[in-house]
Amino acid sequence: MGFDHLIQNFDVVGWAVFITLSVMSVMSWYWIIVNFIKNTRLRGRADKVISTFWETPNAQDAIRFMEEQPASEPFSKIALDAAQAAAHHARQDGSRLAESLNRSEFVDRALRQAVTRESSRLENGLTVLATTGSTAPFVGLLGTVWGIYHALIKIGSSGDASISAVAGPVGEALIMTAIGLFVAIPAVLAYNFFVRINRVTNNQFDAFAHDLHDFFATGSRVGEVAGKR
Repeated sequence: MGFDHLIQNFDVVGWAVFITLSVMSVMSWYWIIVNFIKNTRLRGRADKVISTFWETPNAQDAIRFMEEQPASEPFSKIALDAAQAAAHHARQDGSRLAESLNRSEFVDRALRQAVTRESSRLENGLTVLATTGSTAPFVGLLGTVWGIYHALIKIGSSGDASISAVAGPVGEALIMTAIGLFVAIPAVLAYNFFVRINRVTNNQFDAFAHDLHDFFATGSRVGEVAGKR
């Protein structure tokens, strides 16, 4: 009795459960790796991107620096959206747009949309991790119950109800529960880990967006705005 024997004796339900758990495991590990790499790169670049933007004396040079950042870098995209909104509002001076929304409101709306968009991108794959962590144990339990059911039928038909005859098939069926837990535990731990990191990153988004709003609405940089306050 063992895992090899278990696979060799799978029926349709057993294969369905095993394949489902395998797919869930592959998907969860894929998103664990992808999110780990993404967050590592993001955290490594965030401080440099933010500090370079504020330390660059010329606003146009700062915007060009943001344009040179990778497409996956969120802080530069938030800054570019704010810059584009401010430039668009300036071009619409005297139009209905400028009359209905002042510069501050227009930039604020663009920043809110940008932060929401980048926050949503941070959550890619978290639904898969949450679903895997919450359902994989039950999928494994289904395989165990189904395996025990067939094991008891075989034991009953053989007429041998000794411990040696029962322990092997029942213990073999419990392997499916162990597989379900093996799939679920990394997904749950990774989900909690990434949620915590995303919460910190979202706070950085909000702080950066607030400073960008002050800059593009008033024309003053962070240090200058802080000094005036």
